[in-house]
Amino acid sequence: MPGKLSFDELKSRVAEGSVDTVLACFVDMQGRLTGKRFHAVNFVETSFKETHCCTYLLATDLEMSTPVGYAATSWETGYGDYIMAPDLSTIRLTPWLEGTVMVLCDVLDHHSHAPVPHAPRAMLKKQIARLKTLGLEAMMATELEFFLFEKSFEDIRKGGFRDLTPISGYNEDYHILQTTKEEHVMRPIRNHLYAAGLPIENTKGEAEAGQEELNIRYAPALDCADHHTIAKHAIKEIAWAQGHAASFLPKWDKDRVGSSSHVHQSLWKDGQPAFYDKSATLGMSKLMEHYMAGLVAFAPDYTFFLAPYVNSYKRFAKGTFAPTKTVWSVDNRTAGFRLCGESSKGVRVECRIGGSDLNPYLAQAAMLAAGIKGIEDKMVLPPPTKGDIYGDTQAADIPQTLRDATETLRNSAFLRAAMGDDVIDHYTRCAEWEQEEFDRAVTDWEIARGFERA
Repeated sequence: MPGKLSFDELKSRVAEGSVDTVLACFVDMQGRLTGKRFHAVNFVETSFKETHCCTYLLATDLEMSTPVGYAATSWETGYGDYIMAPDLSTIRLTPWLEGTVMVLCDVLDHHSHAPVPHAPRAMLKKQIARLKTLGLEAMMATELEFFLFEKSFEDIRKGGFRDLTPISGYNEDYHILQTTKEEHVMRPIRNHLYAAGLPIENTKGEAEAGQEELNIRYAPALDCADHHTIAKHAIKEIAWAQGHAASFLPKWDKDRVGSSSHVHQSLWKDGQPAFYDKSATLGMSKLMEHYMAGLVAFAPDYTFFLAPYVNSYKRFAKGTFAPTKTVWSVDNRTAGFRLCGESSKGVRVECRIGGSDLNPYLAQAAMLAAGIKGIEDKMVLPPPTKGDIYGDTQAADIPQTLRDATETLRNSAFLRAAMGDDVIDHYTRCAEWEQEEFDRAVTDWEIARGFERA
């Protein structure tokens, strides 16, 4: 792919003066890029080996506060350092920033130099390694949905996040005329990301005013998560540069549909799709059936990794294309899991539960763990559900609130076995803190409803 650089190529560009800044980034719990901007000469001479960051960065929230209750780091332990170890295979141009390249880092323990187990990239790598022992490789693709707004982040913030106006005035799903009006933002997104080495397929209008979708070609699971994270970051920066805000909040208005991040997944063996069996019903191999059985059965356990905030659960509503049930169906967008490409080599499963706010490393790690459990236990996939699944009273519900998802996460024996007690306890505390912060808030709805009439 264009845009990817070897370390030697980076050194050459630094020497000739076309690159002066290196963004050394790791992925935090919320799926954001966190790190440092290096003078490029310093990076290629010294810091390409390692740099350091505070341990609190993997025990914080969206506000960068320091919640109590984490075993991994705290005020009692003094908030020491982690090592940020650049993965030199991830060096890439960032064409939307002049003279800048980016490299992703793995987070290591300062003393043992072992991967920090609750670091999102390490969590996904662990499940990929488990899959490799079975002779399998996961291929993934995520869809990024988001809203573009008329005003900038700064103007919206100064206005108290009120009177939000999308960049368009009507539903623009697949709409060419309206999306032409947005090309000053969307064209640079496509072209800059492609030039950065991401296999961009397309953008399109989504099913609401100002709602966009970016599609990236499927790739090995770790690459897919890297692509998603870099793209999300770039979309915000490119929109900001054009004077607009891009938001990945799943549900910013009660009367509008939310934004999702569907995850397509399949397993491959020896370079061939292992989910496909041309002689089987729907083209689904037994391996695929076992994988999907685990994916569906354990969906409540890992819902937090698909919907990590209070707002995430506002998206799950009937008649909005967001699912409410943890069942699978054939090419049916009312199901939590949709079988796509049936009876073809492209047969795959799409998880429709995740919102636009998910951390792709955590989401993919959790789903791989569920699929592996299904394979190991040869779990039986129930028959597909048909029709309007919103009204299916026999189908199991997706956890309806963050509070519900926290408890299914806390009590998940399968996730504890797959990821470790320390990791699940860490993210359970993350979920608890998010709920505690919301419970302390007084919302506009409460004031408007009860100020006079209560």
